[in-house]
Amino acid sequence: MQPDGQALDVLSSEPHGWAVFLDIDGTLIDLAETPEGIVVPPDLAGHLETLSKRLGGALALVTGRALPFADALFSPLVLPIAGLHGAERRRADGSIDKVDDTPAFATLKRSLERVTADWPGVLIEDKGAAVAAHYRQAPDRQEALLSVMTSALEEAGPDYALQRGKMVIEIRPARASKGAALRAFLSEPAFAGRKPIAIGDDLTDEAMFKVANELGGLSIRIGEGGETAARLSLPSAEALRQILKRLASA
Repeated sequence: MQPDGQALDVLSSEPHGWAVFLDIDGTLIDLAETPEGIVVPPDLAGHLETLSKRLGGALALVTGRALPFADALFSPLVLPIAGLHGAERRRADGSIDKVDDTPAFATLKRSLERVTADWPGVLIEDKGAAVAAHYRQAPDRQEALLSVMTSALEEAGPDYALQRGKMVIEIRPARASKGAALRAFLSEPAFAGRKPIAIGDDLTDEAMFKVANELGGLSIRIGEGGETAARLSLPSAEALRQILKRLASA
């Protein structure tokens, strides 16, 4: 896997041949100590909007965030989006498939908050139909937190799955993945007949990298190190933002 800042030039030369699928955290925006601590550059939404129009609407966000949180990051821009790692999805026509929270899962989330209440640096993020345990500020709690989340998963039942990420462990609906979300978008008119470009930075993005490769598209990982199915790389989210700015201004 070699760094390649020129791969996305196909979006200028062949805008009707490609569809773009972008992770958010660590890909479009820099990671932060807490989920609420992220900073969205003020011009990013405008660049995404310009590029989306140039691609005929064939640009979607594919994220672990819940839809309302992700929408708020780029408001008033509204894009097609797959949230909760693909478990919920807003199509290009605006219609939404959404997973509802349940009373039992709400109880489980409150239990996780109680169990970790005296663990400084551990943050339980309520995502509605999913829950994330962040330990970026308490790396020594990783194994203990994994044990707690594994037990919680058993309580949640077979409709849920454990998802590892960068300094985070999640329990999410098991019914979908980012790869499945990418395939679903490609069946819609705005995306159909195009090759996918999947861009992400984490373990959760590997599923869409594999689908993009399978379909003859491009897979681009942000950052270095570790095994990945991505065939290209960029060094940072800032490097990607600069490319998007250049493409939007072309």
